[in-house]
Amino acid sequence: QVQLVESGGGLVQPGGSLRLSCAASGSIFSINTMGWYRQAPGKQRELVASITSGSSTNYADSVKGRFTISRDNAKNTVYLQMNSLKPEDTAVYYCKANLRLVAGGYEYVYWGQGIQVTVSS
Repeated sequence: QVQLVESGGGLVQPGGSLRLSCAASGSIFSINTMGWYRQAPGKQRELVASITSGSSTNYADSVKGRFTISRDNAKNTVYLQMNSLKPEDTAVYYCKANLRLVAGGYEYVYWGQGIQVTVSS
């Protein structure tokens, strides 16, 4: 059974930094794109950043220059370094992974359980 487990969230003051991690575990053959999404109260879930298996990255305009996504393929882990945090970054952050369980098999989408990030003084 595949699981995505996020860590690193919490409360931080404006201008501060946090580093989120998401580790995928279970019987996984390969992981294609991994990404971070967020959902603030009363808003739709939105893409924050994504990274392919070849390390091509994509960022939401609102986080460009402040957030950096990276991954460790050997550990099936994706990271999100968040700097210069703003109150509007407050949300539940979700990890997502597109992965295959067997060679040539269907690509499934898995989500983590979500982790709270609160930016407040």
